[in-house]
Amino acid sequence: MARYAIGDVQGCFDSLRALLEQIGFDRARDELWFTGDLVNRGPRSADVVRFVKGLGERAVCVLGNHDLHLLAIASGATTRGPRDTLTDLLEATDREELLAWLASRPLFHRDAVSGHALVHAGLPPQWDPDRATALAAEAQAVLAGSGVRELFQHMYGDEPRCWDERLTGWERLRFIVNAFTRIRFCEPATGALDFANKGPPGSQPEPLCPWFEIPWRKSRGAHLVFGHWSMLDLYWSDDVTAIDTGCAWGRRLTAVRLSGDERRFYSVPCPGNPWIDP
Repeated sequence: MARYAIGDVQGCFDSLRALLEQIGFDRARDELWFTGDLVNRGPRSADVVRFVKGLGERAVCVLGNHDLHLLAIASGATTRGPRDTLTDLLEATDREELLAWLASRPLFHRDAVSGHALVHAGLPPQWDPDRATALAAEAQAVLAGSGVRELFQHMYGDEPRCWDERLTGWERLRFIVNAFTRIRFCEPATGALDFANKGPPGSQPEPLCPWFEIPWRKSRGAHLVFGHWSMLDLYWSDDVTAIDTGCAWGRRLTAVRLSGDERRFYSVPCPGNPWIDP
């Protein structure tokens, strides 16, 4: 069996099929990990979700911010933005089945045998993998419950920016969701999240640094695989692998083979997308 992680697909179904052909994906034997953001910006969100759902136990997918945005729209908690390309899924005949499957995806996935963990954006420095697992389950219980529409109504916003175990209610849940699905830069002294800067490392003002470079980060030692940060592009170090290489923006869709002795990367070029503004 081979295990591959794939970066943010964002509705680019043709690119996903080309990438799977390149890696020689064997549906009967191999496993695919998706970093989230299966939907939006590309033209075929419904086909992407339908395909990944159809893989059953051969696929693991975490929720990304665009996936949550879709679910919020479907719940009536918010409305579509001018650059959202979600009509095909929202008007699909199997819409409710696809949305229910997507809503049941985790925010964090950890494989105890390999030591690999999968998350859309990253972890704040205060969380080790055990704490991340528990907090993801806390938020997922609300996503699966009757209060999910109320969660979506309170989900949007940047505060609070710093983790505190004493946080409660919607502030606590908003931080948890933001951390898993939106984190890029942090303040190194406090671990406070910064949402204003989205460029590559080096573009941020001092003293901000990428979340994975904070020296006291408690998740060190676990191998974290993530997407979300398209301006970071392909990046890896001893314990992190970033694979959002901007498929939806006309760059590449990337996979990394996680099984075996070494990480191996595969990419396919993606066409420029006329359905969105650059």
